[in-house]
Amino acid sequence: MIVTRFAPSPTGRLHAGNIRTALVNWLLARKAGGRFLLRLDDTDLARSSAESAASIRDDLAWLGLVPDAEVRQSDRFALYDAALARLAAMGRAYRAYETPAELDLKRRVQQQRGAPPVYDRAALALTDADHQDYAARGLAPVWRFKLDVDAPLRWHDAVRGDCHFDTASLSDPVVRRADGSWLYMLPSVVDDIDLGITDIVRGEDHVTNSAIQIQMFEALGAPVPRLAHLALLTGADAALSKRLGSEGVAAWAAAGIEPVAIAALLARIGTSLPVEPVAAITDLLPGFDLASFGRAPARFDPAELAALNARTLHLLPFGAARDRLPAAMTETAWLAVRGNVATIGEAADWQMVIDGPVATALDADDRDFCRAAADRLSGLDWDGDIWARWVTILKAESGRKGRGLFQPLRQALTGRDHGPEMAALLPLIGQDEALRRLRG
Repeated sequence: MIVTRFAPSPTGRLHAGNIRTALVNWLLARKAGGRFLLRLDDTDLARSSAESAASIRDDLAWLGLVPDAEVRQSDRFALYDAALARLAAMGRAYRAYETPAELDLKRRVQQQRGAPPVYDRAALALTDADHQDYAARGLAPVWRFKLDVDAPLRWHDAVRGDCHFDTASLSDPVVRRADGSWLYMLPSVVDDIDLGITDIVRGEDHVTNSAIQIQMFEALGAPVPRLAHLALLTGADAALSKRLGSEGVAAWAAAGIEPVAIAALLARIGTSLPVEPVAAITDLLPGFDLASFGRAPARFDPAELAALNARTLHLLPFGAARDRLPAAMTETAWLAVRGNVATIGEAADWQMVIDGPVATALDADDRDFCRAAADRLSGLDWDGDIWARWVTILKAESGRKGRGLFQPLRQALTGRDHGPEMAALLPLIGQDEALRRLRG
């Protein structure tokens, strides 16, 4: 069974980039009949908050990405302690004491010599007496994971293809700080092993992390999950801006964007597949394939989202919209107007057009024409094809055609120059109200 996870840090709201990551993980699991997990990476207790965790859950629920289970890293410190002890016992983790200033000096010396700025492993030469001396001085160590420099770092990435890293270009990563707090690298691997994660899909900014974590999986005797690194999102013109990067569910919901429109866009940008509106998020499953994602940065354009939202509403069935429509709006009315709304909130404007009154601005000739048209309408049987029969008669009798025929009638009946088909609107307005407007 495929098991994926979305692992945000609960330090703020979700934005377009990590929502895309959550969506792709959800699609991958759901298409295969697998499981999608939420892991809250809250090892940074100072910056993590219950409010942010709640907002993440709410955002995922609004988007329709409900996880099958949730875990919090802050509940799992004992697992990380045990894993670090195992690595230390096998010589794959060690203590080091250099200060940030000392490490910076070492890096500058290496750079001056043309060498890679990686940790020189000086701490491996420390003796038990050295460690006791540091302890006596009240200095706590950081813990580093010892990379196997003789083992090749290779994997086949579901998006990037064959990947390779030169181990000599990587430092042994710090996995635990001197204050006892955990960094990202080791806890993530321990959790992925414990939770049975089979596929890790995340942004390409994690590629180097993946190279290191492959050795962590192997050192702990666990299979390496399949890896996929998505190209990062960019804005409409350049790199993902702070404004765009912080845009998320709250802003989209306030702007009237449909959750399914967001899913349809984020599931397809950066792929070889066209961005198309769908009626439900599950409609994205049949065409989903990690192989369709390209390596070029994916362009997220809010204008494209707005346009897709309108196209999405044109497909939205009445049942899915009913709770957010005006109480007076019937299914017939929704089906008539949905092709002319950019957000569902605009349906209220069209209900006002149906209910009236409307304001018109017709010149004298058009006003006279509409009054005469009212007289012809009053003598007709009122049924489903009333609009077609009425305008056919008006065309023959008035000599008007095209815009000269239709525009005054639309303006008198709706107060607008454009909108839904009048054949659908006229029956909704009703005979008495239509006559009143035409004669007004």
